[in-house]
Amino acid sequence: MKQYLLAVQFDESVPETEEETRAQMARTGRVTEEIRAAGAWVFTGGLQPSHATTVVRPANGTTTMTDGPFAETKEQLGGFWVIRCEDLDQALAWADKCALACGRPIEVRPFHDGAED
Repeated sequence: MKQYLLAVQFDESVPETEEETRAQMARTGRVTEEIRAAGAWVFTGGLQPSHATTVVRPANGTTTMTDGPFAETKEQLGGFWVIRCEDLDQALAWADKCALACGRPIEVRPFHDGAED
């Protein structure tokens, strides 16, 4: 079994009503429960908006800290699932359900397991 990150890409420039947010949370909650029931769930989390971000950058043996996201882009990481699957096809099937539930793009990325690819 491999672990996969299902990363929700969130466009902060598109406002969402409270009603839309509640409906989206209900749909993603149902998918999360389905993932749990299937034994594929490892961890999930929603993130605060990118303005709450602090970036710590190393340079010349020291670090600097700046407010705001790492990259200036309209799409930010909005939340994620970490799941355990037999293969990429199974992870993509879960990502399909997650994308439909939250109405946002999902980036699927396998965790590095130390094996040679």
